[in-house]
Amino acid sequence: KLHSDLDKGVGTVKYTLSGDGAGTVFTIDETTGDIHAIRSLDREEKPFYTLRAQAVDVDTKKPLEPESEFIIKVQDINDNEPKFLDGPYVASVPEMSPVGAYVLQVKATDADDPTYGNSARVVYSILQGQPYFSIDPKTGVIRTALPNMDREVKEQYQVLIQAKDMGGQLGGLAGTTTVNITLTDVNDNPPRFPKSIFHLKVPESSHVGSAIGRIRAVDPDFGKNAEIEYNIVPGDGGNLFDITTDENTQEGVIKLKKPLDFETKKAYTFKVEASNLHLDHRFHSVGPFKDTATVKINVLDMDEPPVFSKPVYTMEVYEDTPVGTIIGAVTAQDLDAGSSSVRYFIDWKNDVDSYFTIDATEGTIATNELLDRESTAQYNFSIIASKVSNPLLTSKVNVIINVLDVNEFPPEISVPYETSVCENAKPGQVIQTVTATDKDLSPAGQRFSFRLSAEASNKPNFTVHDYRNNTAGIETRRNGYSRRQQELYFLPVVIEDSSYPVQSSTNTMTIRVCRCDSDGTILSCNVEAIFLPVGLSTGALIAILLCIVILLVIVVLYVALRRQKKKDTLMTSKEDIRDNVIHYDDEGGGEEDTQAFDIGALRNPKAIEDNKMRRDIKPDTLRFPRQRPAVEDNTDIRDFINQRLQENDVDPTAPPYDSLATYAYEGNGSVAESLSSIDSVTTEADQDYDYLSDWGPRFKILADMFGEEESYNPDKVT
Repeated sequence: KLHSDLDKGVGTVKYTLSGDGAGTVFTIDETTGDIHAIRSLDREEKPFYTLRAQAVDVDTKKPLEPESEFIIKVQDINDNEPKFLDGPYVASVPEMSPVGAYVLQVKATDADDPTYGNSARVVYSILQGQPYFSIDPKTGVIRTALPNMDREVKEQYQVLIQAKDMGGQLGGLAGTTTVNITLTDVNDNPPRFPKSIFHLKVPESSHVGSAIGRIRAVDPDFGKNAEIEYNIVPGDGGNLFDITTDENTQEGVIKLKKPLDFETKKAYTFKVEASNLHLDHRFHSVGPFKDTATVKINVLDMDEPPVFSKPVYTMEVYEDTPVGTIIGAVTAQDLDAGSSSVRYFIDWKNDVDSYFTIDATEGTIATNELLDRESTAQYNFSIIASKVSNPLLTSKVNVIINVLDVNEFPPEISVPYETSVCENAKPGQVIQTVTATDKDLSPAGQRFSFRLSAEASNKPNFTVHDYRNNTAGIETRRNGYSRRQQELYFLPVVIEDSSYPVQSSTNTMTIRVCRCDSDGTILSCNVEAIFLPVGLSTGALIAILLCIVILLVIVVLYVALRRQKKKDTLMTSKEDIRDNVIHYDDEGGGEEDTQAFDIGALRNPKAIEDNKMRRDIKPDTLRFPRQRPAVEDNTDIRDFINQRLQENDVDPTAPPYDSLATYAYEGNGSVAESLSSIDSVTTEADQDYDYLSDWGPRFKILADMFGEEESYNPDKVT
């Protein structure tokens, strides 16, 4: 029930409910605040519910108080019985265990609340299985209740266990389970012979190693505790017989160690001892775990049939063996004193036997027809031997003949057929391991041998080392190889198999010489790589190639510039005199400064011979300039040359050789046209030299010279 202090009972308060189960499991009376459960509750399903309640004003719908949270716990009742979740149980305990020996612990689970009342308090009890076993009522541990329980008396027990809640009180709920308990065996019983003397009769024709009789000691134990070991006590006849244990029946099997002869001795007597292999020290006080019995053997005189030398004969024959070829023989002997002769014949049963014949006296087997392994790979038939003195005494032996496949295909080298060798290889270095394959159906143990062919065995390049395990190694015989001398080597390898008939083949291996580093890693096997510098890295080779390319570019540019310069050069004859104008970027000292100019620079070393024409351009029609008559009274030029000649003669710093100064025209086609009137294509009458006076003081002397000449021209009309 919920109630707010603000509720005066006049119906102005409304109660609301929210949270776990609100509206589905619980409901609230909005007026009174009473909470009711509207369905059954199960504590095992949900032990508690968290709800929230609030009082709201009916008119304003506003909360009168803050929301309150409360928990409704479901109180447990005893409605679940204890259950054995792991039952039914299977357990075991050794026989002859003492009282209180642990067997098994069972556990029951009750879903009720263990913290409330005794609903989950479980008590264990035995309903069936007393007085052999007991159980702890609190822990559920099952123990033995009787001593010396014997497995040989009773092996299986079924115990019914009950678990009851409410502490076992009246009204509690209960659950049951079954426990199947097995007594395991211990070696508490020694072996015992059922009788003290065993009589055996043995024919004298018994084979050595054959079983001539069995005796048995009885042990009631089970498994390894019942394992018995038999031994012959040293005495009469002990060296002729042996005894072993049959593991399945635990019987003593007496076998013949040496042949018996009725005429030599007719009876043997000895003792046999039976004992357990696995003893239990707890039962030593019971007595010795062994027993002894006497064995008497009487030797019977027998007219024995012939005895074959082998129990089974196995022979092999190739499928191409000619008819009549002897492939093997069988041998039988008469062991009686009379030693009769023996005759052999095939036990004919089907047509298969007609493929072979046998010599009746010698016992040799030969082929009677051609054999085909693909049709029949194995023949199995019987050979009968009979005594001549008593043909009714016969013996039989099985003969198995395996038809072998004829070796038709030679072995071949498995891939690869091509390998490589480093230029820096050392003698004895293995460069390739080869194996062989054979298309024939080779028998187990097929062996291949490897060797060099006769023509290659004398060459000092490579050799073949047979490892005798169907593999061989290609080894070097030289100290280093050169790709420049020989890039490829062809090595003929002879492979021979071990089948019949022996097949062999010659396989040619291609060995390529490669460049390797010091660790034997192949760097290059290409032909182009032969001419690369040895020992240079890739970066160094790229740098060298770049340098070569740069040099080639420089050479090409130089040649192109030379050719362009040659085109621009004007070639003239000795008669083509031009003025050479030397241009200086610095200012001179004036017309009186004669030391600043070297007249030797006026030399024209490229003057050509008379009438020699330029070859770098297409020649045009020769146009000879009109020769101007020499001026006889041109004293200014003569005085100028004499003055310069005198200055060079008295100059102490002049070199000891003549200096030739050549004066010539600039040439036709000049943009600035000619600056001189020497040998000009026009006459002096056509020239106006007044512009020279406008060029400044540097050209004053030249303007005066040509101005004076113009004033004395008789042809000029003023």
